Amino acid sequence: MAKHIQAIRGMNDCLPTQSPLWHKVEGAVKSVVSAYGYNEVRMPIVESTHLFSRAIGEVTDVVEKEMYTFEDRNGDSLTLRPEGTAGCVRAGIENGLLYNQEQRLWYMGPMFRHERPQKGRYRQFHQCGVEVFGLNGPDVDAELIMMTARLWRELGIDKHVRLELNSIGSLEARANYRTALIAYLEQYQDVLDEDCKRRLHTNPLRVLDTKNPDVQAILGDAPSLSEYLDDESKQHFSGLCELLNAAGIEYTVNERLVRGLDYYNRTVFEWITDSLGAQGTVCGGGRYDGLVEQLGGKATPAVGFAMGLERLVLMMETLELTDVRRSVDVYMVTAGEGTMMAGMKLAEQLREQVPGIRIMTHFGGGNFKKQFKRADKVGAAVALVLGENEVMDNTVVYKDLSAGTQDTYSQTDVVAKLAELI
Repeated sequence: MAKHIQAIRGMNDCLPTQSPLWHKVEGAVKSVVSAYGYNEVRMPIVESTHLFSRAIGEVTDVVEKEMYTFEDRNGDSLTLRPEGTAGCVRAGIENGLLYNQEQRLWYMGPMFRHERPQKGRYRQFHQCGVEVFGLNGPDVDAELIMMTARLWRELGIDKHVRLELNSIGSLEARANYRTALIAYLEQYQDVLDEDCKRRLHTNPLRVLDTKNPDVQAILGDAPSLSEYLDDESKQHFSGLCELLNAAGIEYTVNERLVRGLDYYNRTVFEWITDSLGAQGTVCGGGRYDGLVEQLGGKATPAVGFAMGLERLVLMMETLELTDVRRSVDVYMVTAGEGTMMAGMKLAEQLREQVPGIRIMTHFGGGNFKKQFKRADKVGAAVALVLGENEVMDNTVVYKDLSAGTQDTYSQTDVVAKLAELI
């Protein structure tokens, strides 16, 4: 007997029982971003490896350890995208969307990172990203945060997330702080773990968000990034905080929040939850004003965020917010000579006349009992019954499967009744 082929570890199927909740989350995302006037962009899932190493940073965990990279038949190094911002910037430059223009974009799709799979962290995962180009004020930063806050309300999880903010300043300010931080940490070589030692001279700001309690203890006396911020970054951050205060959005300033990718500057933020254990970040983002120029375009201010859809779905399940619209509204039951074709024809007419109605027609024969059992199994709210008499009279029996009541309508009048289900 042939061995079963299984899915690759960390890459999961989304089954029919799970997809309605995914549709709910994805639908809420699309509804919210559209309400702010943002337009969808779709990028390839495979890009040049150089795009990510150049954008994300050679010494980040993503580039060093996590990317799915391979050579194609031409010998070119390609990578399955580990995040969306770099590809979005590449697409904007290549298609002439960014220079002296304002763009408000969003995308959704699979990303890939070779990490140890665990609850809320997978090797193929799905993200929604939002990116804005051509605007440099704190107002658009605030709008992105307000947009995410609206999404949490739409999903009913707003009481279970909290916002953390920071400003990591200009590139020059960060360089000065980097020097001071390295000098401080070098005094504690005996405390630093191997990961922190590796980052010390390559990406020392990442030491600030270490989970090692011994290292966390010495960071209490480390130099503060806020002491090195340039005046423009301070003003930008102050303006952002004022806008969030006016909007009634609560937040905490976390001076150790730096985000994991090299391209960020000034504003960085994360939405955190305590409902998912160790994987507590459900959304993160910030400004990356230098990335367009870094990737070969003209200097363009930019800001954005990304959120993991698996974590949002998992959070909805954890909080038991799983009420979704049924997948079938109406089950078409037929019995008798010529009723199958009549039932299929009526179902087509009703789909035309009641946009959005979900009608499943019974196939495979069987008596009424079998057909009604199937209607219950698929979760239909109503069964429409066509027998030979109904076909002759141009009527249909409307049976409410919850209440157990039934009435007979003309095939014209049943349209209004079915519209109540939508």
